[in-house]
Amino acid sequence: MALLEVRGVEAGYGPLQILWGIDLDVAAGETVLLLGANSAGKTTLLRTLIGLLPCRGGSIAFDGERIDALAPDQRIRRGIAFMSELGVFPTLSIDENIALGGYFLPEAQVRRRRDALFALFPDLAAKRRQPAASLSGGQRKMLGIAKVLVAQPRLLLMDEPSSGLAPVFVKQVIDVLGSSIGDGTALLIAEQNVAFLELADRGYLIDHGRVRVSGARAELEASDAVRETYFGL
Repeated sequence: MALLEVRGVEAGYGPLQILWGIDLDVAAGETVLLLGANSAGKTTLLRTLIGLLPCRGGSIAFDGERIDALAPDQRIRRGIAFMSELGVFPTLSIDENIALGGYFLPEAQVRRRRDALFALFPDLAAKRRQPAASLSGGQRKMLGIAKVLVAQPRLLLMDEPSSGLAPVFVKQVIDVLGSSIGDGTALLIAEQNVAFLELADRGYLIDHGRVRVSGARAELEASDAVRETYFGL
């Protein structure tokens, strides 16, 4: 049984329907890449999975339990975390941002996790009292990752972690995520950047709110649809 099971999910904004019968799975500890161009429906899907948008049709199950009617905080408490493109609160300090990621956990547990994360992100540790707004773009992404990892989620949903970053920082984000995979956290990463395929066990290509291609990493790398979408071939 998959950790996350999405079957026939439909969603949208007001009268505008964006998702049309999405099916996907994420196994425990697996990294799945959700590829797609701008406006393909990737962000809409992640927002529906975490509960920020209502599921208009189909079902979402997490660890065998239907969650499509649950509020976002209830999904978070069950072990799902969501990192948006922004990922941080600019006016709050680095310490405060990380603490927010574990707001429902005992304070002592948050402190222990924060210390472990600062060992992983030494640049953040050196500026822990400074506001997030003072960080570079790459450092903000690292803080966003630290904020969602502090609660040790079973499933991490990430929306465009490469957004706004120079290639050198994209590689840094990929390396950091690669180092976090071993802790058992499953990842569902929505991205336009095909470089993230190096992290993926499997992937899905979303086009106009529908799954166009799915398969293992090698299958996506060899897919004519992926080549057409990303390279115009």
